[in-house]
Amino acid sequence: MEIAAKRRVVIVGIGSIGRRHARLLCERKDVAVEVFEPSAEMLTRAESELGPLVKHESFEQMLATQPEVVWICTPNPLHAAQTVAALRAGCHVFCEKPMSNSLVEARRMKEAAEASGKILNIGFVLHFLPVLARLKEVISGGVLGQILHVHGRAGMYVILANSASRYQTHEPGSLFLDYSHQPDLFYWLLGRAPKTIQVTAFHAGSLEFSSDPNVADVVCGYDDPLVVTLHINYVQMPQRHDYEVIGDLGWAAVDIVTGELKIGSRNEQSVVVEKYPCEPDDLYRAEIEGFFATVAGERSPETSAADGIISTVVCEKSIEAWRRGERVDLNWQ
Repeated sequence: MEIAAKRRVVIVGIGSIGRRHARLLCERKDVAVEVFEPSAEMLTRAESELGPLVKHESFEQMLATQPEVVWICTPNPLHAAQTVAALRAGCHVFCEKPMSNSLVEARRMKEAAEASGKILNIGFVLHFLPVLARLKEVISGGVLGQILHVHGRAGMYVILANSASRYQTHEPGSLFLDYSHQPDLFYWLLGRAPKTIQVTAFHAGSLEFSSDPNVADVVCGYDDPLVVTLHINYVQMPQRHDYEVIGDLGWAAVDIVTGELKIGSRNEQSVVVEKYPCEPDDLYRAEIEGFFATVAGERSPETSAADGIISTVVCEKSIEAWRRGERVDLNWQ
């Protein structure tokens, strides 16, 4: 009986999210995991958790060995250059969110993926959360009627506490990029991109770790009667993470932390409670499985480069609106 060769996967960057991916990829019998990480401290920490790892001396040397997959988990400013280089070297690429901290660079990534014929998937893992998959089903099924308002709240100081590089301290606007999950999620749920953005944001509070800003409210306007609001902060701990969708036939509210979904019906004058608990590791396992199914040609990317650009634009324009202190228009041409 012929034994299938393992896929060579090189994880680039093994901070907190890189170590999670490495640990879960190491579980798979069809994958041989290797790493590139310039920090000796990060390598030592990773091997203390995962055991001995196959390590590469440089990014360029790693690409020269022609791995099948490169898994980008580095700080945001490195995503574009490393993704483009890996695609041009003939590798499939999984790139953690955000796609890039620059729309120009995100477009370079998309062009490189199209030219290479390889898979580029952006790691918006919340798509694989059962409670959000159910919410998407409720919205698309018309249960709530015409959607008029969506609100999201995400307060996760724990992200700062776990950050290996602390880049948020010296990169103004990093709050918006770190919370790129939310504009991606709104687009995934609604199938529509905003046309205008307004932002109120500031830096305040006495905290060990912080960013500028560390509190923000974002208002997204659309062509049709719809408003999406988002509150994000690097203050709350324990974390808060929830969403509410309001339609003319009902409403739905999701608590991401507990996996609880409430669906209110105007006609029935009732509230149904559903629960979809999900362990974080299972969420990431589903994402990994989806990526390898894409590489095998069994499905399309969960978040393609074209889809990833949507959240990149929203993040970039949110930073612009914050800096200018006024509403900005989004040009989708």
